[in-house]
Amino acid sequence: MTVRILLCDDHAVVRAGLLALLDSAPDIEVVGEAGTGEEALALAAKLAPDVVLMDLQLGEGIDGVETTRRLTSGRGGGPHVLVLTTYDTDADITRAIEAGATGYLLKAERPEELFAAIHAAAQGRTALSAPIAGRVMANMRNPRPTLTDREREILGKLSQGLGNREIAKALFISEATVKTHLGRIYDKLGVDTRAGAVAVAKEQRLLG
Repeated sequence: MTVRILLCDDHAVVRAGLLALLDSAPDIEVVGEAGTGEEALALAAKLAPDVVLMDLQLGEGIDGVETTRRLTSGRGGGPHVLVLTTYDTDADITRAIEAGATGYLLKAERPEELFAAIHAAAQGRTALSAPIAGRVMANMRNPRPTLTDREREILGKLSQGLGNREIAKALFISEATVKTHLGRIYDKLGVDTRAGAVAVAKEQRLLG
């Protein structure tokens, strides 16, 4: 079966390289290429590709995650989306998968791995780079911590650079209460500093 591909990457040189690479595969056909999320949406509606090869960072306009969400949320199901990116943070992976991406590949992958992932995605099967698969499994074994509403409030103030006294004043609670909550936050996030708590919160998108 020949898989019909739509490329979406904001770098023309990258698109040209991918086009040349994919043209070397006898069972993969590139039917279109887009430089923005908006262009990808328009071309997908017109060309009905089997798979959209999606970069995450697309410059101006909507990003790859939002484009993925719109492509996969249509009534007809839309094309499968295979993310191909250099970004491998937990936050990027989580956002892409939650948006409906079928697979997540890093641009450092070998061509044969990319070809195999494209065919897997076309069949609706999950395709992940080995490092990404490891991250996903680790997150499943160690799910993101659950914070109370008050802990989230305090963490939010912490991320704004407020000290304990300022947080207490802003939330109408005592400094002792702030310290108690901070201790619980540190325990849940596995950190022992304010900066560490903020860094983990941003990484795991706990600040809303």
